[in-house]
Amino acid sequence: MRIRLIAALGVIVALVLGLSACGLSSGPNSVALTIYTSRPKVIAQQVVDAFEAAHPEYKGRVQMLTLGASEVLQRVRAEKNRPQADIWWGGTSQQFGQGVDASLLTPPPAEVIDRVPEQYRGADNLWLGEMRMAEVIFYNNTMLTPEQAPKDWGDLVEPDMQGKILLRDVAASGTMRSIFSALIGRAATETGAPDAGYDFLRALDRNTKDYPANPSDLYLRIQRQEAPVSIWNLQDILVQRSKGAPFTPVMPASGAPVLLDGVGKIKDGPHGETADTFLDFLLQPTTQQMLADKSFQLPTVPLEQPPSWLAEVGLNEMPVDWHTINEFEAGWMDYWVQNIKNRS
Repeated sequence: MRIRLIAALGVIVALVLGLSACGLSSGPNSVALTIYTSRPKVIAQQVVDAFEAAHPEYKGRVQMLTLGASEVLQRVRAEKNRPQADIWWGGTSQQFGQGVDASLLTPPPAEVIDRVPEQYRGADNLWLGEMRMAEVIFYNNTMLTPEQAPKDWGDLVEPDMQGKILLRDVAASGTMRSIFSALIGRAATETGAPDAGYDFLRALDRNTKDYPANPSDLYLRIQRQEAPVSIWNLQDILVQRSKGAPFTPVMPASGAPVLLDGVGKIKDGPHGETADTFLDFLLQPTTQQMLADKSFQLPTVPLEQPPSWLAEVGLNEMPVDWHTINEFEAGWMDYWVQNIKNRS
């Protein structure tokens, strides 16, 4: 009798744990949505707050983890057999392409897909481009005048820039990997081989003082005047400037790589219905207009009115063959890590 009772209790405990693991717990304070994001925390939190205001039933029940874009991909891949998150928010087309190849994603609702122009959708609509990110040069305007600041990519490898550059660590950053790959790809298009691109990155490494581990460290060290110059995405630079940072963006004369930054629904995530609701909210024109106006975002969803700051920036897009980048980025970046970084 005692053995049967213990066995019965074991079954009950297992069922309870199983239901919790599947996201079926329904208490008023239980987690209703888990997001892995590489988006700036202040911007992501602004969206989550607006989502909870629009859907009070989820107030305080959205869990968000901020990581580097490459780290998000690695974590979602590692959790494939037992997904812990529902939304993958932020990452390049290359990273989401790897997610598609690994069967990590499932399509959002059709009405959400239809809001995003077809050229900004991933394979089989398994992920959607939320915004376009221009990658530019920026500098601390208390250290350099506009005349002293670099005007184009080639200026970064001139002798007078030695020791004046800090770059976000490349290996963990989808943004930096894409910028470096675009610069290698531009050289490869002209010569048929990546060697000239490697030579450019070797010269850039010689001028680079250090590689901060994350964007927050990069901003802090530029503001502390450890070095005046860096490269990063325009949106984040403008956000930092709006908060008082002495940053001035420079649109490179030969053009800026413009990346597609995406969002996707994780396959077999624990809260699929809530994930659909969040994606519907995120990709509403009203939400994207708010992000364009307040957070300097370039949405893929068509807006009624372009943001006022866009005319000031003067967007100049570098032609980039992203299909070639997707094919060769991993090998190019492995070469950079093994043969260029801190070896110049």
